[in-house]
Amino acid sequence: MTLPLIADPEALVQRLGDRQLVVVDVGKQALYNQAHIPGARFLDYGLLVASSGKTHGLLPDRPHLERLLSSLGIDNETHVVACDDEGGGKAARLIWTLHCAVHDKASLLNGGLHAWLNEVFPHTPQQTAVEPADFHYQHNPRPVITGEEILARIDDPGLQLLDARSLAEYNGEQRFALRAGHIPGAINVPVTSLVDDSGRFRPADELAALFESDRDHRAITYCGGGIAASANAFMMTRLGFTDVAVYTASLQEWAADPANPMVVAPGPGQ
Repeated sequence: MTLPLIADPEALVQRLGDRQLVVVDVGKQALYNQAHIPGARFLDYGLLVASSGKTHGLLPDRPHLERLLSSLGIDNETHVVACDDEGGGKAARLIWTLHCAVHDKASLLNGGLHAWLNEVFPHTPQQTAVEPADFHYQHNPRPVITGEEILARIDDPGLQLLDARSLAEYNGEQRFALRAGHIPGAINVPVTSLVDDSGRFRPADELAALFESDRDHRAITYCGGGIAASANAFMMTRLGFTDVAVYTASLQEWAADPANPMVVAPGPGQ
């Protein structure tokens, strides 16, 4: 049985113990130490991203990713199931990273660890000894875009920007970056709108209605620091978009440069 890009707990539980499958937990270590999916390997999210000066959340270099993935027992034939306890953003970032490495054998656990534990699927506090593998990184540049590239194409109708932050942040009513507002031309698709009250993803037709971008456009997702943007990029890939990239530096970089344009839009009723 092959797992789809979004794997429900009911499907994953049937594959536990499969030697060609590795579950990677990108949630909080304290929760992992208490209860996790049997056989899951813990990955500190900080090891999945790189920093450059004041900019964080960047894609690490090839040697780092080869060592990291190999240490988790992942090779180029491994099917990776990513999960977290924060709505899927960090798990989606792992899958996006694998796609940058031309590794498409990956799934995201629908509902994450909360769904798994709340629905009483098997779990354990016991850690499993990991036998290192040999992962070879092949770089796919398409899922990555820089701020310089966005600025050069800011008026290009073939480029669609999608802001994964809250509406209040998008409108400029709430600010966590150095400047308020959003990148010109961006539409707002809050990452929180992807899931229902149970924490599982909404039905495909509801999700498709959230994304207004023409599928022939190059779609660029961004947020504050690259996590929520990865979740939106993951979902767009799930919906059939074929040219999606993440601006990993996002507004932590863009808003810090006063030369980069920002738009402050009024909120509803203003």
